[in-house]
Amino acid sequence: MLKDRLKEARKRAKKSQKDVVAAVGITQSALSQLETGLVNSSSHLPSIAKYLGVDAYWLQTGQGQADPDPSQPEHAINISPVQAKMAPVLSWVQAGIFTNVQAVDMAQVEEWLPLPDDCDQCFYLKVQGLSNYPVFHEGDYILVDPTVQYSDMQSGDMIVVRKHEDATFKKLVIETDNSRYLQALNPEFKPNIIPLDEECIFVGEVVDSIRYIYQSKRRSKIKHS
Repeated sequence: MLKDRLKEARKRAKKSQKDVVAAVGITQSALSQLETGLVNSSSHLPSIAKYLGVDAYWLQTGQGQADPDPSQPEHAINISPVQAKMAPVLSWVQAGIFTNVQAVDMAQVEEWLPLPDDCDQCFYLKVQGLSNYPVFHEGDYILVDPTVQYSDMQSGDMIVVRKHEDATFKKLVIETDNSRYLQALNPEFKPNIIPLDEECIFVGEVVDSIRYIYQSKRRSKIKHS
């Protein structure tokens, strides 16, 4: 498995995780997810392989030899796609200017999470703050489907909207007169209600979420449907 090959290569090179983070530019959390098996792919893998002195194709797939082939030029390294589909974790800044997944600069994405088979265009956002607590905790990952139509949304759906390059996610409320607004799930959060106007742009529906819990040095996942 990738996590085992990565740890093997790092220990063989006598490098710590901090060494790899500093040399390659990957975040500590992203590297930890690779080494624990939570993530099975990263755009940083070729750079990690070069830094640790192993073959990039072997690191990604387990095929071939760990030692790099000196006869093969670096630009010819071919990383085969992994079977598991992955979705990017976007920043809230990226969500604030989001138009479609294709427009996102994936070189700026440092974290990836497993993607459901029926959600090819989906992406994740990491929850910040307590506006939707206790349903959503700070640090949760919400899965956003940007392909759904705003006209199909129903009262009670959790949606992501952007306005003036700021993005947020809240519960959509549709009154009997068809007036609409966003409401925080946390009744103590102020402002609890956000009006929806013509400057608010629908980004997508929150269709799933993931919460990671740290306990006894083991990382488990709770998935909310």
